[in-house]
Amino acid sequence: MNPIVVEAVVGGKSVRLETGRMAKQADGSVVVWADGTVVIATAVASKVSKPGIDFLPLTVDYQERAYAAGKIPGGFFKREGKPSEREVLNSRLIDRPLRPLFPEGFFFDTQLIASVISIDRGGISDVMAVVASSAALYVSDIPFMSPVGAVKVGCVDGTFIVNPTLEEQERSSLDLVVAGTRDAIMMVEGQGSEISEETFLAAIDLAHKSILPLIEAQEKLRAMAGKEKRPLPEVPISPRVMELVQSLGLEKLREALKIAVKQERQERTAQILGDIREKILQESPDTSESPVGDREINNAFHELERQIMREMILDHKVRADGRGLSDIRPITIEVGILPRTHGSALFTRGETQSLSVATLGTSDDEQRIDALEGESTKRFMLHYNFPPFSVGETKPMRGPGRREIGHGNLAERALKHVLPSRETFPYSIRLVSDILESNGSSSMATVCGGSLAMMDAGIPIKAPVAGIAMGLIKEGERIAILSDILGLEDHLGDMDFKVTGTENGITAVQMDIKITGITVGLMREALQKAREGRLHIMEKMKMALPSSRNTMSPFAPRILTLKIKQDKIREVIGPGGKVIRGITEKTGVKIEIDDSGLIQIASTDEVAAQKAIDMINQIVEEVQVGKVYLGRVKTVADYGAFVELFPGTTGLCHISQLEDRRVEKVSDVVSEGDLILVKALEVDRQGKIRLSRKEAIAEVGADREVRVGSGR
Repeated sequence: MNPIVVEAVVGGKSVRLETGRMAKQADGSVVVWADGTVVIATAVASKVSKPGIDFLPLTVDYQERAYAAGKIPGGFFKREGKPSEREVLNSRLIDRPLRPLFPEGFFFDTQLIASVISIDRGGISDVMAVVASSAALYVSDIPFMSPVGAVKVGCVDGTFIVNPTLEEQERSSLDLVVAGTRDAIMMVEGQGSEISEETFLAAIDLAHKSILPLIEAQEKLRAMAGKEKRPLPEVPISPRVMELVQSLGLEKLREALKIAVKQERQERTAQILGDIREKILQESPDTSESPVGDREINNAFHELERQIMREMILDHKVRADGRGLSDIRPITIEVGILPRTHGSALFTRGETQSLSVATLGTSDDEQRIDALEGESTKRFMLHYNFPPFSVGETKPMRGPGRREIGHGNLAERALKHVLPSRETFPYSIRLVSDILESNGSSSMATVCGGSLAMMDAGIPIKAPVAGIAMGLIKEGERIAILSDILGLEDHLGDMDFKVTGTENGITAVQMDIKITGITVGLMREALQKAREGRLHIMEKMKMALPSSRNTMSPFAPRILTLKIKQDKIREVIGPGGKVIRGITEKTGVKIEIDDSGLIQIASTDEVAAQKAIDMINQIVEEVQVGKVYLGRVKTVADYGAFVELFPGTTGLCHISQLEDRRVEKVSDVVSEGDLILVKALEVDRQGKIRLSRKEAIAEVGADREVRVGSGR
């Protein structure tokens, strides 16, 4: 069979989709070519669903092969290992726009694998993986509602660029990924340097128009090579069971969902479910013609809970904790609560609480990243932890999962745009957010707490950043947008739209939905309400800490910098590192020198750091013509005295320059070991220094030399 190929033009560049040549035993397989970037995606679903499963068991794996960039993996084994953070983030990027487009009741194990097998400097392997995965599902026999396209949008010098290259991304003030169907937007994720809401919306609108050729290409590919879709699964809840659950639990559940405290509400709903299950199973024994199982009862109860919550919001404008649609939960903030850390903040919003801690380090503490496009370093790191006790549960404590990596990355992108430059603040920064309580919007609590922790550490950020999670309830034409959503509203609602920013503009966004898409108009309304909520939270943050502290913690390292000429680097390091090692041993500081001649000296003792700078200055100091020095006579000759101005630098004061009268013998005026004032007259091409004692005395006065100790 010859491969089937279709092409699309996106952002002025050709994208090719191909099926029928590679991985033909998968249910669906598509290769996407975009210049030198090639991604293959496969889709496979089990033919039978697992018993007891009432959700879609979808697994998405994005993987980058080292050979794609002509590299051999590092490490002892020289092969790819566990997924990198970037691979995890891109796996989530693929999952989020595709998951809502599977039909209800499809509970079959499904796996998507997107592999980057060739890569150039185009910088779009992630969005091409979304397209390839969507196309693989769409041409397969797996039930999947609609093809999805995805693009990046950048903004360079005020001009939008669709699918910018890596070089263009480095110069861009906006980094936005948008995925959607023909009619609606499914996912938005991006960051910007305090971008206005209108600019974001304009970029999203351009992105949606730009994905249409990718959707049309997938439709053509399916028409030419698509498999017949499997029959849709039966509705998982029978009308009879739904009626039973509703008759037994409707009023009780309505009252339970009005309980403001999360754990009390969960305990009450669990009790109601237990009572309903017991009554239904008693009335429907296993010997009956169509016995009712726990799974069906649980599904019916969950659906009833969903209907009641949405009814409360749409009909009565009341939420589970009693708030109005735009109300923000109560906020309490404490800063500087940990005595030995460099900066700390405890941010609590409702029943969500983040303990954020900032730690300062040197360039040695920067994270080294080895990506397919090349090696780099990262001076700002944010790590998010979600321990099980934060939601009153128990589970094994292992490494960070995909959710923790994703939430941490979102908060990191939200805050990195307000960091001071490396030149003005030469520190590496690590933020850790430990979620101590959670009832929704914990990543946004991390943004707020992280901003405050950095300010408490004395990091001169450009402006504080606040974050808020917006929700959506949509039933036909009835729509409600919610500010600062609870965990229940995230679970039973239709959208989780996180927006972070300063007072001046947006720094990061992330939108996930559970329905088949939303319009740009709806996003505009959500962004406006998000701005109002963000500014409310910002005022609370300013009341706790108006600006960054003027001083850093005494336990934080002090980093002093100086720049030396490149030809002096060798002198500072010394043979075999002898000189720099001696400075370190004498002062206890940490010294780093780069190839440009920039020296960073780090120490918790500022006096020791200054002492190290003085020692380095003595090594690299150069004579300035016209400057008066206090030097020591090293050698006396018939024609003059050799005077050491500073270690390693000596000049000649000729006998004629000793005094303003004729001198018969040099030893009549100076002796070896004397401290004398001399003025630098000249440094010739050979580096020889000519000095004058008589001009120095004429400039500063003879009594000055006597006071400093001439030795005569």
